[in-house]
Amino acid sequence: MDEASLDFNIAIVGLGLIGGSYAKALRVLKPKKTYGIDQNESVLNKALGMGIIDEGYLDGNEALKKADLIIMALYPEDTVKFVIDNIGNFKTGAVITDTCGVKRMVLEEINSVLPETIEFVGAHPMAGKESWGLDASSEDIFKGCNYIITPCSKNSEKSISLIEKMAKAIGCRNVVYINVEEHDRIMTYVSQLPHVIAVSLINCSWFMNEAGQFIGGSFRDSTRVADINSKLWTQLFTLNSDNLIDGIERLEEELKEIKEAIKSENRNVLENMFTSAGEIRRMML
Repeated sequence: MDEASLDFNIAIVGLGLIGGSYAKALRVLKPKKTYGIDQNESVLNKALGMGIIDEGYLDGNEALKKADLIIMALYPEDTVKFVIDNIGNFKTGAVITDTCGVKRMVLEEINSVLPETIEFVGAHPMAGKESWGLDASSEDIFKGCNYIITPCSKNSEKSISLIEKMAKAIGCRNVVYINVEEHDRIMTYVSQLPHVIAVSLINCSWFMNEAGQFIGGSFRDSTRVADINSKLWTQLFTLNSDNLIDGIERLEEELKEIKEAIKSENRNVLENMFTSAGEIRRMML
């Protein structure tokens, strides 16, 4: 595959925010055929009307038999269930990839049932919005973002290279390789814990009715991700519970240190914590 074309058939399972964005971004690269699979017929009809898929299906019985690359754009548990339910439908030699924000359970469950003639390459595009659904999708959502690949011993260099080239072709800036355990541990810090903080900050408000006239940039920025897809993030939190609990406990220790410094009016501790945080953030970003 080169960056100018995708000379094979692609199936995208789930035409929501991410699946719809894949369909739009990949369409520019002119694949042979793009098949959309979604349980919502109105979504399929809309995608067909937009011209981002060639054929739409309510299940995988037909499309998977023709697809060389399958992009799973479903929630983690739904991804596993779809693959298991369709284990006899995948074309020999097909490559399956996903978009899930947790990896251990997904790869373990899928690789335990997948035949050797089919490969599953775990992947996670670091792209998204607060809104979801096909209407929120965009062909530009991947531009400049990071794309994480979590290869395993069952993956060939050819299949891994295919996913990397696809990621770069749709505009991703960096492609990062990491194992599934490290992926889930890091996602706790850079993705899940910020959602915990935002939700907690909103839910602890004691002046909700009057808040609007006082809100400024700091509150708006800190709570941006609190408008959360509850079903998705419930799965992400519980499927990565050990790492997330550890992260929450670390956060509690930091909050406790700030609380004690405020109670004792220890300005040196507060200034040092603030200075250190600023330096680390500048280095990270």
